[in-house]
Amino acid sequence: MYPAGHHVAAWRHPDTAADATTSLRQRIAFAQAAERAKFDLIFLADGVAAHTDDLKSLSRTDEWAVGFEPLTLLSALAVVTERIGLVATASTTFNEPYNLARKFASLDQISAGRAGWNLVTSSNPLELANFGNISQFAHQDRYARAEEFADVVLGLWNSWEDDAFRRDKDSGLFFAPEKLHVLGHRGPHFRVRGPLTVSRSPQGHPIVVQAGSSEAGKELAARTAEVVFTAQRTLPEAQSFYADLKGRLEKYGRHPDDLKIMPGVFPVVGRTEAEAREKFEEIQSLIHPDVGLELLSNLSGGVDLSAYPLDGPLPDLSETERGKSRQQLIIDLARRENLTIRQLYETIAGARGHWQLVGTAETIANELEERFKKGGADGFNIMPPTVPGGLDDFIELVIPELRRRGLFRTEYEGRTLRENLGLKHPAHRAPHREPGSQAAE
Repeated sequence: MYPAGHHVAAWRHPDTAADATTSLRQRIAFAQAAERAKFDLIFLADGVAAHTDDLKSLSRTDEWAVGFEPLTLLSALAVVTERIGLVATASTTFNEPYNLARKFASLDQISAGRAGWNLVTSSNPLELANFGNISQFAHQDRYARAEEFADVVLGLWNSWEDDAFRRDKDSGLFFAPEKLHVLGHRGPHFRVRGPLTVSRSPQGHPIVVQAGSSEAGKELAARTAEVVFTAQRTLPEAQSFYADLKGRLEKYGRHPDDLKIMPGVFPVVGRTEAEAREKFEEIQSLIHPDVGLELLSNLSGGVDLSAYPLDGPLPDLSETERGKSRQQLIIDLARRENLTIRQLYETIAGARGHWQLVGTAETIANELEERFKKGGADGFNIMPPTVPGGLDDFIELVIPELRRRGLFRTEYEGRTLRENLGLKHPAHRAPHREPGSQAAE
């Protein structure tokens, strides 16, 4: 849910709203259109710093300076929608488990069981500087904190059993005390007593989503995630990632169906191939070089590429402590297709390293069907190039084609996000401490 669209130059397109970043009306229209089309969920990325290290590029884009805080926005959207899931990104680096667990559990209750948490770690120095100038965590350290963070949040979400609240006016019993569980967590990073002050929702607890594709990220996802958002550009890459991640679940006592893998797809749809290509070339022409370079720098691990010629090759990059899997994807793309820096940022300006499809509804449906049926995906995170036009194109042209093939729903399966994703209701698992035992102070 990028305000004007997923393409880096979307805000400059004549059909988008230039003030989309601060328009609640625009977001409501987006959410309701997606719900009418029966999408699973709305997915919000997030960052907690303006990219002020490069004001040249910052001043030319709508997405690196201002925007709504995701949970606040999704709480507003929860009251104008009924079925569509609401997933927000929140970092384990800049939050405390109790506050985060409480906020997402509240959204889950407000939305009647439609919330999801996209668990990420953070390494952007500009973000770190907003939280006391703490030292930048090494990749391994960030994931060690994230592992424990996830355990604490899930433990807090199990503070109350599903039927704990009796609300019996005759007996005067509001909740059954034996169905309240105190976490009492003590670990290397956190000490959290609990219990959480929010009861369980109709779906048990929010869906846990992750987006890391590094080794540490995949291992964390195999243990805790229910949805994974990932980036693979080719079918063999997608099949390899899918088999690898699904193959890790058994050692954690999980079934392959307990995790849905949903790669990102950037579709530019036309009624003819020529129309689709024309739409794509129009928005590509709006990329400013400063913005293209900054996007490339962000995705390649924060490397400053401004000193290198735009029409020269991507230089050798040192290993980053930031997004390792995304940096490697960018390097592999540049080397495999022998791209210059300019060609590279033009290639990723829309999909940002994800799978890019430009064509008719039939050709795009063919590609999605192949990847779905050949073990490369359980579904897809659709990233419309512009809003509302790019989203409307997908809804009006591609979804009917998918329905004709029996590949997409005509009605929601249930009222909760978990039901609509085909995920089972999580059994309540009591934390290891009970009321009256010695808990973490």
